[in-house]
Amino acid sequence: MANIHIPKAWENKSLKPTGEETYLNRRRLIKDLGILSAGLLSGSALLSCEKEERQNPVTVIREPNDFIFDGMETFYPATRNSDFSIDRPLSEEIDATGYNNFYEFNAPGDPDIKAIHQYVDFFDTRDWTIEVSGLTEMPGTYHLGDLIQQFGVEERLYRHRCVETWAMAVPWTGFPMSTLIDFLQPKETATHILMKTANRPEEMPGISYQTWWPWPYTEALELGEARNEVTFIATGLYGKPLLKQNGAPIRLVVPWKYGFKSIKSIVSIEFVNSQPATFWNATVPQEYGFVANVDPGVPHPRWSQASETDISTGERRNTLKYNGYGEQVAHLYE
Repeated sequence: MANIHIPKAWENKSLKPTGEETYLNRRRLIKDLGILSAGLLSGSALLSCEKEERQNPVTVIREPNDFIFDGMETFYPATRNSDFSIDRPLSEEIDATGYNNFYEFNAPGDPDIKAIHQYVDFFDTRDWTIEVSGLTEMPGTYHLGDLIQQFGVEERLYRHRCVETWAMAVPWTGFPMSTLIDFLQPKETATHILMKTANRPEEMPGISYQTWWPWPYTEALELGEARNEVTFIATGLYGKPLLKQNGAPIRLVVPWKYGFKSIKSIVSIEFVNSQPATFWNATVPQEYGFVANVDPGVPHPRWSQASETDISTGERRNTLKYNGYGEQVAHLYE
């Protein structure tokens, strides 16, 4: 890992890896200041997905640890990229932020995905870094704040399809994954990009009690998939920084694949030269494939994928192959 100091954003706009000792000292300081103490109340806990509560305005209080650098809030809302539109109304924000699969936050005795937002309070998203390794010309530890300021952000409207047959349509904010890959300069021998989610049992209750799962959560894409124009790195949702239950502060969005491929709270990226093992594919390969493209003609072993249910309207509609993104991605699989 390169031992290079990153100047503050207002001092130098060029982006280089942070030295490892600088990063570790910063993390120690944060813990010494008691950022993980029980005194912080996350605004995400105020959200509910109960339909009857929509009649009353929902106030989202964003605590300081929702912002990973000073001035982050000025990036939101971002300009919408009109090249990425959808054929249906957006899901209601209260549904998209209150209906989530994020196993790291499942609580003992409460596996309901509508309850995830109640268990994210102690997850610290400040000072967020991503470790880059493997077959790349630019290994190192990068501060997400510097990446956002370097690449800028835009808003895109995407359909989202869960393998469990529920669906939503949401406005993500972030930057193309190809921009990040080009900056990191993978070597010619790299064929796949492997990503990992944060693994903090003291902050993520699902890890503490679901000890049978092979943490940390991992996902991967073939490099051609990762470079596709649709593949997106999201840092925001509904014109605001991501909430913790949605994968704050950085997640992957690959809308032509089932949702479990869109890994949340990414802490590391590794460029490799073969298809790596991933969390669900390695654990339950008969149910979760590595490619995992949305396909109404290929049923899950326990249910049909021919139709889906909108989380806001309850409407049942036919599933689109590639979730409607065939024009952009079908060539990857010819």
